Amino acid sequence: MGGKQRIYKQRIAATRTLGKVFRAMEMIAASRIGAARRAATELGPYEKALTQAVAAVAVHTDVDHPLTREREDTPRVAVLVIASDRGMAGAYSATILRETERLLTRLRDEGKEPVLYTSGRRAQSYFRFRGIDIEYAWEGESDSPSLDTSKEIAQLLLDRFLDPSTTEGVSEVHLVYTRFKTMVSQVPEIRQMLPLTVVDAPSSDVERTTERGFADNVDDTFPEYEFIPSPEVVLDAVLPLYVGSRIHNVMLQSAASELAARQRAMHTATDNAEELITKYTRLANSARQAEITQEISEIVGGADALVQG
Repeated sequence: MGGKQRIYKQRIAATRTLGKVFRAMEMIAASRIGAARRAATELGPYEKALTQAVAAVAVHTDVDHPLTREREDTPRVAVLVIASDRGMAGAYSATILRETERLLTRLRDEGKEPVLYTSGRRAQSYFRFRGIDIEYAWEGESDSPSLDTSKEIAQLLLDRFLDPSTTEGVSEVHLVYTRFKTMVSQVPEIRQMLPLTVVDAPSSDVERTTERGFADNVDDTFPEYEFIPSPEVVLDAVLPLYVGSRIHNVMLQSAASELAARQRAMHTATDNAEELITKYTRLANSARQAEITQEISEIVGGADALVQG
């Protein structure tokens, strides 16, 4: 076997091995994305119930809760970035990091001091490589977030927002994540989670919020409620639950988006590997034909030399 033919054979073998890896990763992502989508969808009724509960309290009382108050005593602003732990997901993490850079630039231009929190190794390594401090980082669950981790993140951000200290507390909480729409469409989003904004509304066809507040439409007529022990105590219990459910939903949406992006990227990589194998096979056949032609020419030339001799 000639040198060129040997090189092409080695490339075919290496590409075929990579193709098998890509195909396996595509199948794994495809098998897991259904569960991720169901998890994000099944959280919807719980969120709706919480939204209706908060809306009911807001309709019957003047809402004045620490989670709804604007803070002006500190320029610190928390930014939670949700990216992936692993690569091979196309532009999934790169898109989120690009949106985060834009948000950080905007916040700094407004005279605020962003404080970074990251979920996923990609975001953590990206900002640390650039010398940007990270307050806290979570990793290892980007494509399958657990409820415990979501609660931990939510509690930490709530504690920072409610902390009266101007050096440890924050005046706002922003989320940067990817919203899952369809298998071929995942949209990066920036949402201000805190402070919550509760909008006054009539008793029917209620939309309870702005982009940073309760974004569900509550199409109910609220009956008269009696709150025991008081509306304030009910809000104390319900609002943190609402924030926790929103953060868990955001992480589930990001997980489904990551898996969809990885499946699509690995499908494309598998197709490219097949194309390379076809290309290298043709080149190897051409090299083999050239070697055979050269050998035949040498044999005929040697035979002619013997005859003439």
